[in-house]
Amino acid sequence: MLSKGCEQCAKGGKMVLFVYGYCDQRDCFYCPLGENRKNVTQTYANERPIENDEEIITEAKRMSALGTSITGGEPQEAMEKTCRYLRLLKDEFGEDHHTHLYTGITGGRENMRRLSEAGLDEIRFHPPYEQWGDLHGTEWEDILYIAREEGLTPAFEIPGIRGETEFLDFLDEGAADFCNVNEFEMSDGNYERMQQEGFELREGHMSAVEGSHGVLEEMGDHPKVYFCTSVFKDAAQHRSRLKRMARNIRREFDEVTDDGTLVYGKTWLTEAELEAMGVPEEFYVVKESHVELAWWLLEEMVQDGDAEKGEIVEQYPTYDGTVVERTPLA
Repeated sequence: MLSKGCEQCAKGGKMVLFVYGYCDQRDCFYCPLGENRKNVTQTYANERPIENDEEIITEAKRMSALGTSITGGEPQEAMEKTCRYLRLLKDEFGEDHHTHLYTGITGGRENMRRLSEAGLDEIRFHPPYEQWGDLHGTEWEDILYIAREEGLTPAFEIPGIRGETEFLDFLDEGAADFCNVNEFEMSDGNYERMQQEGFELREGHMSAVEGSHGVLEEMGDHPKVYFCTSVFKDAAQHRSRLKRMARNIRREFDEVTDDGTLVYGKTWLTEAELEAMGVPEEFYVVKESHVELAWWLLEEMVQDGDAEKGEIVEQYPTYDGTVVERTPLA
């Protein structure tokens, strides 16, 4: 049985709130953060750069978020922002809006109390790789019990670098509720250092690291270990989140694809020309330099000679509206 946070993530219902990009105590060779996230103070909600707190609510509503996954940074400023955002989300969406935090430091009792009082539900600890197998009797064991005493659900979240049975011991002892293992991945942010450490891409994959599934041999049979593959993240989590967004923001003439993208037509006809053709108002929107309309209608117009040219546009329903493909019509 998956944790509530993982269940919501699988449905595409978890907003990703990146609070802070500085990591004072760690320099992990496998850190996947790219240039726009590493060592920055900018907060992001999904792809949206946040300039004020209300934009977080706007983004959550854009995707009908069931909960929020919080990550990024360690300094005290990050803690202040995190607690503020937690209160904001709980005030807006109520206690059913599930929140979990991914962190690479222990934090101590006072921070666990503050996070709990601000509304955090679940906290996932990521101990330094160098300490795996030697965590008992350290602050990493202590913080699991402290977090639970302060009302949080304690867990581990680690990259699938290798299997480590000590995490299973913590589960069996009742110290941690579950251990989430992410398939080991390469990214633009860590590719060079990963290669220096001897890791290579898995054949046929764009990001998965060769040998990452080996962790399942030692940890995969435990009922409280969840292995999250890169394919699942892309094909299920990300696609489901896009679909949630697309359904919320689609215009009457937009088509939502199975991948969660929006498809529409783009023409340089004037509004007067469209009116003269009898095109209903609900089938188009006038922009500053062009008109967007139903793609199938534009295709018919080009075929019939009513429009000289146009293009079919496919784009993500995200804040930045990244265009996936443009198909010219003439």
